[in-house]
Amino acid sequence: MSTAVDVVESVYRSESRRVLATLIRLLGDFDTAEEALHDAFAAAVEQWPRDGLPDNPRAWLISAGRFKAIDRIRRREKFDVPLEEVAELVEAIPAPDAARENEHLEDDQLRLIFTCCHPALASDSQVALTLREVCGLTTEEIARAYLATPATIAQRIVRAKAKIRDARIPYEVPGRTELAERLDGVLRVIYLVFNEGYLASSGETLVRGSLTGEAIRLGRLLVQLLPEPEAAGLLALMLVHESRNEARASPSGDIVLLGDQDRSLWNRRQIAEAVALIEQAIVSRRFGAYTLQAAIAAVHAQAATAEATDWAQIVELYDALLLADPSPVIKLNRAVALAMRDGPAAGLAQIDAILERGELADYHLAHSARADLCRRLGDRIGARKSYARAVELAQQTSERRFLERRLSELEE
Repeated sequence: MSTAVDVVESVYRSESRRVLATLIRLLGDFDTAEEALHDAFAAAVEQWPRDGLPDNPRAWLISAGRFKAIDRIRRREKFDVPLEEVAELVEAIPAPDAARENEHLEDDQLRLIFTCCHPALASDSQVALTLREVCGLTTEEIARAYLATPATIAQRIVRAKAKIRDARIPYEVPGRTELAERLDGVLRVIYLVFNEGYLASSGETLVRGSLTGEAIRLGRLLVQLLPEPEAAGLLALMLVHESRNEARASPSGDIVLLGDQDRSLWNRRQIAEAVALIEQAIVSRRFGAYTLQAAIAAVHAQAATAEATDWAQIVELYDALLLADPSPVIKLNRAVALAMRDGPAAGLAQIDAILERGELADYHLAHSARADLCRRLGDRIGARKSYARAVELAQQTSERRFLERRLSELEE
């Protein structure tokens, strides 16, 4: 049986980011809102076991956080600020509107992500702040994801909050004209959030469903708010990837490669929704990199078997994608597709060229892809060397275990 503390922990996991977003709107400051959030949950730990779970835990927490913030302001300013100014500070904190709670909830989440992704902030600060405030990742988790130290990430977050405060960046959803201009940065951050959930950067768990679910929810909100083709394309891309979650790992937690997955486990409803969004975006003729990536993923998803995959179409889509996003990772993915269409030697030549240019030298998937092509060509020495390098670089437990198993098979 769940204890009251277990219930509080469950509510924290499901509601803390939403409560924080509303508290930021009410209190007008990130740090004050975070203090209020922690105070509210501390009060819940104390009161809920005694009084029982409130009918609306989220509303209770928002109200408690607001009152705790008011108490903090009164205590903090008691000896330094005239009483009249303290009263003004307190009166400036609006009361939650229970009648419009659900409407505010969605607005607050959007306000928070657009504030975190404001163009006045440095790009790396946008990502760090969004992952911390919108998604609730710890500083250490963000640091592992971006190969940085926790101190570096913490500094980025502190600088971003200071910039928002000092530049008086408004906590709001931009007007429609500005919204279109700001969309690219928001989409990029949402996709980074999704990726951290879809393939956790480290730890024992391959998938962090809370993050992928949050990213998809935010993607849906954006499509509803601003029906731009690339917003639809990003949502489609996330849905196709999410549709394969049940088949991506074995019962023991080991990775199952795309070609070996049980396709009966794929979520056909999500795939159908994604295909419709892709078609909608393509018809507009205003699509970009997210839509093209979604189209590639959809080709995989619509193939009845791995052998039936239309690799020629996938290579053509990668050619188009490179025009929109000529990044080393896209080049790597195209090389893998080329190996499936034209043979492993063709793909290996492309990957070697990427690595020789110094691109992706510390990217474990580049070395694992090279190892796989060497293995298929019968180059056991080259395969062992590349698998060993991939194992060194991999930080996710399931991925490392998979690579170690492949390396062990070659050594045997």
